[in-house]
Amino acid sequence: MEELLALEMVRVTEAAAIASARYMGRGDRTGADRAATEAMRAAMDEIDIAGTIVIGEGERDEAPMLYIGERVGRNAQDGVAGIAIAVDPLEGTNLVATGQGNAITVLAASEEGGLVHAPDTYLEKLCVGPVVAGKVEITRPPSENVERIASALGRRPNDITVIILDRPRHSDLIAEVRSTGARIKLIGDGDLSAAISVAVSGTGVHAVMGIGGAPEGVITAAALRCLGGEIQARFRYRNDEERARGAAMGHGDEDRVYRTEDLASGANLVFAATGVTGGDLLQGVRFFGGGARTHSLVMAYQTKQVRFIDTVHMFDRDRPPAVRL
Repeated sequence: MEELLALEMVRVTEAAAIASARYMGRGDRTGADRAATEAMRAAMDEIDIAGTIVIGEGERDEAPMLYIGERVGRNAQDGVAGIAIAVDPLEGTNLVATGQGNAITVLAASEEGGLVHAPDTYLEKLCVGPVVAGKVEITRPPSENVERIASALGRRPNDITVIILDRPRHSDLIAEVRSTGARIKLIGDGDLSAAISVAVSGTGVHAVMGIGGAPEGVITAAALRCLGGEIQARFRYRNDEERARGAAMGHGDEDRVYRTEDLASGANLVFAATGVTGGDLLQGVRFFGGGARTHSLVMAYQTKQVRFIDTVHMFDRDRPPAVRL
């Protein structure tokens, strides 16, 4: 069941990636996001599931589709217990609009209750790979965590690379990490893709630190749980309204540390992502006469499987694909 669901879900992220990739470099971030959302919704409705969006494009009044609470799938109206789905139809809208790398379409799914309901606010995050999992603490100073990461990997701090979102709020964090001698890769968007990279060998990324979106943090937790990595997080509200909404969802304690299993606790957990623009982890969508080629990552927790999938989509069967298979 879990493995079949994973393969169905990757079709959803592929459809969203192809639709949004048409907007690469066109400066239209809204159009790219809308295309990804519409394609993802249409693809979900072709799958025999009864799904509920638990993390999506926002509340119903703010998002015309894939809003929190929306029912999706062919069996959506059956009234039976189904699956919880967290989506980010296009992570990196600015990256697509400006033609930069590392934009992805992504979703996670589990049984109902398997993914935490997170308000659209911020999380302070610390993400590490399998070797370092259990050896860092978000409550400790960033400099100490860099030392712990280096020790766990058998390296020196100046051999460690930390990804941080390039935001004014991170000026003190950046200065402290730099004080250890560690290398920093500043990114403009896409901390979800970056967090996955810490758990994949060969990416050269060892940690992600800083404050980013809470919904993306839940999807990150699903991916890192499948990969054996770890995320630690604390809610960081921007105003009293967000604080009240968070408290209503059971997240009123801003000192509480949420760990991987707190954010993504499901026994049956799947994750799928498809590259939109080429990046460190996934290649972007490549169009050719009569079709397109996509590169995806799909994981299932119970079956302990991680697949990289290279797919050729032939839009016009009467024309031979002008691509090397």
